[in-house]
Amino acid sequence: MPATSFWSRRKAAVQAEAAAEAQAAQLAAQAAQAKALDDTQAEMTEAELLESLGLPDPDSLTKGDDFSAFMARAVPEHLRRRALRKLWVSNPVLANLDGLVDHGEDYTDAATVMPDMKTAYQVGQGMLQHVLALAEQAEAAQEPPTRPEPADIASEAEEVTAEAAPDPIPDQAPEPMAETVEQPDPPPARRHMRFEFAS
Repeated sequence: MPATSFWSRRKAAVQAEAAAEAQAAQLAAQAAQAKALDDTQAEMTEAELLESLGLPDPDSLTKGDDFSAFMARAVPEHLRRRALRKLWVSNPVLANLDGLVDHGEDYTDAATVMPDMKTAYQVGQGMLQHVLALAEQAEAAQEPPTRPEPADIASEAEEVTAEAAPDPIPDQAPEPMAETVEQPDPPPARRHMRFEFAS
């Protein structure tokens, strides 16, 4: 049983390796073909490209025509974009959005970012430098503390001693109140069990 599982795994690995090599060769052939096609298309005009690919002029298409032929891999990007622009214009459903599309707005900041814009944000530190600069400006704007005059110190000391002085003791001390001690209740009498025997 172990030998069978080993050879089955080995056979599957060989098949997977052969499939990967075939896929890599196919991708290389497609890349070479695309490069050769790009080299030849670079020297051709748009009319010659459309004729060689068997495609109509994108500007001549109307609503209901088939635009899927322009989505093929062999079609250059600029021709594909021309066909898509014509598709959006030809169909009012695609051209005029009703405003209810959830993700129809441009949520990127490309429209609000100015060229050469600088920011105080630093990766890993956030706005630390900006906060430190603001703190330094706030410290510089504060007035330096003024030293108190000796007369002010003496008056403050007199006020403190006057507040700390105890109240005067009256001549006659109040009579002490008679203390009333509450007597505790006497404990209840103990009850004993009694037994009566018949004679």
